[in-house]
Amino acid sequence: MVRVLDGDSLRVQRGKKIIEIRLYGIDCPEWGQDYGNKAKKSLKKKIYHKNVHVTAKDIDRYGRVVALVSGSAGLVNRELVREGLAWMYPKYCLDESLCSELGNLQKKAKSRKLGLWRAKHPISPWYWKWLKKGKRKTRH
Repeated sequence: MVRVLDGDSLRVQRGKKIIEIRLYGIDCPEWGQDYGNKAKKSLKKKIYHKNVHVTAKDIDRYGRVVALVSGSAGLVNRELVREGLAWMYPKYCLDESLCSELGNLQKKAKSRKLGLWRAKHPISPWYWKWLKKGKRKTRH
């Protein structure tokens, strides 16, 4: 484990190579969005300076390895949703069994008002980015 970039992105070292990882099936609040920093801190606590197991699922359009990442805390993708620090990402979560589990964990976190679910109207990161992008366009 080399560096945690945000709640759902990290860099790991394999031999002499640094690999950028995007956590599969989830989306954490963005930098500047409520709970974005908490998600990053939670991920860091789970994996920083620890050996992790990476199971690649895909490569995204930015060249990052989209993966399941496990450490001593278990599957971190799952744990972030369980803690209310990530959404199951329906657009990109295609593993039916895992995504169903993540969806159920999200419902439980929401009903327990954990993490981002404490907010009255939490905004998903994909919608938050879309809103910000639209605002940038209207300024010019």
